[in-house]
Amino acid sequence: RPAEEPPPPPPDPALLEMLRRFDLAWEYGPCTGITRLQRWERAQALGLSPPGPIRDALLEHRDNP
Repeated sequence: RPAEEPPPPPPDPALLEMLRRFDLAWEYGPCTGITRLQRWERAQALGLSPPGPIRDALLEHRDNP
């Protein structure tokens, strides 16, 4: 029987706060029905300059919705 993987470490509170602020920032458009990464990419395509660290965090933690 394979060993169970240990649970991932809890996210950094500063990272969660950064994501929360992104979620609440109306200038990047609505967030319903799309992922955070899709919203970030849409904002970038529209020339809205979303924060780069948000994209980095979303890519680093792809497996954690």
